[in-house]
Amino acid sequence: MRLARQRGVALLADIVIFALATTVAAAITYNKAMASRRAAATYTMELALQAGMAAEALAAIALENDAGKNTTDLLQDWAQDQPPFELQDTGIWIQGKVEDLSGRFNLNSVVKFDPSTSTFVVDPEQQQVFRNLLGYLDIDTRYADLLADWLDTDIAPTSSGGEDTLYLTQQPPYRPPNTLIWHPSELLALPGFGRENWQKIAPYVTALSFDEPVNVCTARAFVLDATLNNGQTNFDEPLLKTQRDANGCFPRKTVYLQPLQGQQQTTVGAKVDERSSWFRLRTNIRIGTAEFVLYSLLYREPATNKTRTLQRSFGSE
Repeated sequence: MRLARQRGVALLADIVIFALATTVAAAITYNKAMASRRAAATYTMELALQAGMAAEALAAIALENDAGKNTTDLLQDWAQDQPPFELQDTGIWIQGKVEDLSGRFNLNSVVKFDPSTSTFVVDPEQQQVFRNLLGYLDIDTRYADLLADWLDTDIAPTSSGGEDTLYLTQQPPYRPPNTLIWHPSELLALPGFGRENWQKIAPYVTALSFDEPVNVCTARAFVLDATLNNGQTNFDEPLLKTQRDANGCFPRKTVYLQPLQGQQQTTVGAKVDERSSWFRLRTNIRIGTAEFVLYSLLYREPATNKTRTLQRSFGSE
């Protein structure tokens, strides 16, 4: 009887040891498999980044070749659609599209720099331009006041805006930055702005230096009408496409400013131009079955015409 009990204990010990060994072996196998997948993913991501940098180099060449022209318009090489192509003998396919960011409304222009106090204060003219754009897109115009308070240096709210007391009541609470923004998606931080409004306005706005002018040669109709700021709607997309396909730059700056008079013409004239320095490159990259989208912020220096990359992000504008 005692022998039978001893055999049972030995068998139970063997089973426990076998179970433990199996668990350890499975864990080791799983960890090795995950490490291998992480290494493969990291390698593929690095390949995608290098492919994106190759696309940036090609875009820079096109931008620099067109830099000597009097205008920046949509007939130039940098603006042309390119078919996907393979990087030679790599199995990596890329397709790039360059967009002129100076053809959008610059959210940071809602404020201006006050040298007497070394602070950013609201620019009423540009605030009204943004209010016009919101109205064209059927978005609550109070976001013009909220954006102004989000950017200006002081902590005193405007009529329909808000400062710390508004944002500290949000869930979770936060504070406005009271400085320039780096990405237009910061509009989503304004209370109640939401995804629907963002999808409406995203193609029309950007975040650049506060004094960057709008390029009338590439701006969309709503941006042109809003910037003119005279209560008129003079442009539509079919008209712009027809004229730009035929003439390149349309409207020319002098023609664009003709409906305005006196000081208003001077004020708006300082906010628009026919040349651009800021561009965004969207690169679609395919490596095997993996697909990536790289967004690159490109800056063409006005003095030297050299183009450099200032910012990159995968999968998000």
